[in-house]
Amino acid sequence: MKHTPQRLFAALIVGAMTFAACGSDGNDAAPVETEVAVEVGTIVDVAVANGSFDTLVAAAIAADLAETLSSPGPFTVFAPTDDAFAALPAGLVAALLLPENKATLAKILTYHVVSGEVMAADVTDGDVATVEGQTVALSTADGVTVNGANVIIADVAASNGVIHAIDAVLLPPDVDAAALLAPAEAPVETDAPVEEEAAEVGTIVDVAVANGSFGTLVAAVTAADLAETLPR
Repeated sequence: MKHTPQRLFAALIVGAMTFAACGSDGNDAAPVETEVAVEVGTIVDVAVANGSFDTLVAAAIAADLAETLSSPGPFTVFAPTDDAFAALPAGLVAALLLPENKATLAKILTYHVVSGEVMAADVTDGDVATVEGQTVALSTADGVTVNGANVIIADVAASNGVIHAIDAVLLPPDVDAAALLAPAEAPVETDAPVEEEAAEVGTIVDVAVANGSFGTLVAAVTAADLAETLPR
């Protein structure tokens, strides 16, 4: 039987195709990529990790609100950036962080929080109640604004709500910033002689309790029945 060049070439092609088919055992399939779900932290976690809300986080901790903002919620937080806090009158942030102004600080911070999760696309014009109790005015006329402050970063997701970064700190209408900055009034001087009253000093236990820094020591002394040894 005579083999023409064309038949030989065709036979080689068929053989090569058969070899390739036999060499594939189904294990050469491309690997399937799987998406790993990234766990999102709470509003406080996200704010800490972001790096633009350090002053807000410090204020929330000072006002004992960090735990509240880490609860299930959900909450919508209009979060002033560090630059927004820096734009406040000089000395106001430091004044707000003083222990005696803790209630005012909590009032200001909760004025930035709305119950529920409101994404930027769902914002409608009008007043909305805050966790503080008073309302803020939302507008979409020129981007999203709250009491005139611009939302500069929207829809920062958290496990218990959403953060919208704003470029100004919102002050409730009944908070007087000037009063917070006013120096304490000096006592009025009179010509009448001042009688000095000797301050009664308590016992070691009394002083330790009043100081507030020796809670563990006082508890240990009480547990060991030593409170009477160190008479009160």
